[in-house]
Amino acid sequence: MSRLRFLAWSRRLARNLRGATATEFALIAPVFLLLLFGIFDIGHSIYVQSVLQGAVQQAGRNSGLESGETNRTAIDNFVEAQINPVAPQASYSFTRSNYSTFSDVGRPEDFVDANDNGSYDNGECFTDENGNGQWDDDVGAAGLGGADDVVLYTVKLTYPHLFPLWALIGLSRTSTASASTTLRNQPFGTQDVRQKEQICPT
Repeated sequence: MSRLRFLAWSRRLARNLRGATATEFALIAPVFLLLLFGIFDIGHSIYVQSVLQGAVQQAGRNSGLESGETNRTAIDNFVEAQINPVAPQASYSFTRSNYSTFSDVGRPEDFVDANDNGSYDNGECFTDENGNGQWDDDVGAAGLGGADDVVLYTVKLTYPHLFPLWALIGLSRTSTASASTTLRNQPFGTQDVRQKEQICPT
């Protein structure tokens, strides 16, 4: 092929747009799909969190009834039944902590700060308010408690991502969500007075 014919052929090839769309699509498609999967995955996570929060609030109201202790399994099953349609392979963790008042929720047990560092250190005296014999950064006792007690009901779940985005960008295969609600048990009896004990480890 002569030099002139080669140049003419090159010019014709440069003007030829056949197949350009397929090439452009091949370049853009991976980025587009990655973005699309990301949007869907985030949307699914937000939806799971929303459904979980609603289910926990309803279950928390049921837990506040006098029958809450005996219906504990049924209440947890209610939450699972609400979540299963949107996260069918989820695993669950249910916790209940009870307090005397709403202001106690999340409050640490009192202690004697012997070295004035603002935090509890092993060996310092403390007031055991939940009866487990050790200092806790939350005074709550496990379980639903009794009449007029405040209950913090928390559900945590772990579920696989709905879309394979995790595999494409090196994320964990699973996602987590949690929701809590706080309410007071019905006054079906007299609220128990919690015993406090001063403990000084030796």
